[in-house]
Amino acid sequence: MFGTSGIRGRVGETVTAATALDVGRAVGTEASRVVVGRDARTTGETLRDALIAGLRETGADVIDVGRAATPTVARAIAARSADAGVVVTASHNPAPDNGFKLWTPSGQAYPPARQEGVADRIRDERYDLTPWDGQGSLERWSGATDHHRNALVDAGKRAATDELPESDPLDACSIVVDVGNGTGGVTVDALRALGAHVETLGARPDGRFPARPSEPTPENCETLAATVRAVDADLGIAHDGDADRMVAVTDAGAFVPGDQLLALFGRAVASAGDRVAAPVNTSLAVADALEAHGVNLVYTPVGDVHVADRATAPDVVIGGEPSGAWIFPTETLCPDGPLAAVRLALLAATTPLSTRLTDIEQYPIRRSSIETNRKDETMTAVRSLVTDAFTDVSTLDGVRAETDDGWFLLRASGTQPLIRVTAETRDETAADRLLERATSLVEQALVSIDDS
Repeated sequence: MFGTSGIRGRVGETVTAATALDVGRAVGTEASRVVVGRDARTTGETLRDALIAGLRETGADVIDVGRAATPTVARAIAARSADAGVVVTASHNPAPDNGFKLWTPSGQAYPPARQEGVADRIRDERYDLTPWDGQGSLERWSGATDHHRNALVDAGKRAATDELPESDPLDACSIVVDVGNGTGGVTVDALRALGAHVETLGARPDGRFPARPSEPTPENCETLAATVRAVDADLGIAHDGDADRMVAVTDAGAFVPGDQLLALFGRAVASAGDRVAAPVNTSLAVADALEAHGVNLVYTPVGDVHVADRATAPDVVIGGEPSGAWIFPTETLCPDGPLAAVRLALLAATTPLSTRLTDIEQYPIRRSSIETNRKDETMTAVRSLVTDAFTDVSTLDGVRAETDDGWFLLRASGTQPLIRVTAETRDETAADRLLERATSLVEQALVSIDDS
């Protein structure tokens, strides 16, 4: 039921009002006070209403913050002394989709065991429904976005350096923010409050995402890159539909790969001996860039919930996914795109982003997929083949093997009948060879299970 980041799917098929009702009943059975919010999707109101009905049926009191960014909702949980939070969102998925993300008071997503508990409760229909006079209350809180914005401004002022005045640290900074018709407008407000000159793209929330697709890929950020160049801005920022992701464009108008951003954030935040948490599909370039500063990269399974879980350790100062999810654990355990935007703007205000990235390498990375309807059996066979052939193997998420040239990862897709193959080396030719070798192991595994 849960993927790498909540429940998500096509409305009317995978996700319905009945789904929302069941999620509300399951969460409300375990929590007494719950914050609810939604992104800008046109189906959000219907699903929110069903979700709230399910929560209140169990006696849970509900604080509805309305349309807001996912990190805004996550931060509101502790602010309103609630036990849990639910956001109606499909994040970066296209407009026909919607879903649900579940959060704890620390801002951390429900960990896998707790997600599975919710899924089990829904499957078994184990709900504690209250009698007519025990229904939970409903209140509206319009101050959630202001609360988030104020926290961002405070964080920006705390992070200001000797080169930047604390009162107005971004006074000389020009930024273009592509909100993508989502709920990330809080970024614009916070940057302006910190003194920046901000131009916007797609600033009007619209769940049809008319300006560009919700996911901020390099292709979908071409207008942002062109605008940064046209207005001679210092930085470009883009969010996905619920603003838990943040990607960037340099002052030269070049899209910044997520691995480079992770290395940049890690070097800015971490000191020698600290650790940075990232998923197993993170580029070798990140480890190299951090190691040069005495900072260690620790791997997690793919998914921001796993990164956040690792970021609870005291030696982890930042967690991130190259897809654009950034977790600053001293602030919140929720991926907070607006917070990442503020932190990046502060870096760009002192040294151009294009200059900061010059010594962070980009290595050749290769990807392919192999179709199979027997993912579990295939991965079992793959695990055996890889561990027999290589000495440095991790099975943290899929199978990752370190080689003299680089690494490869074989991992079953969470949503499609595919085994995904990723290979990275420091050399172009070696990358092709390693991908071919990794792919052959999957093909060998498929033959072995067909013969069994």
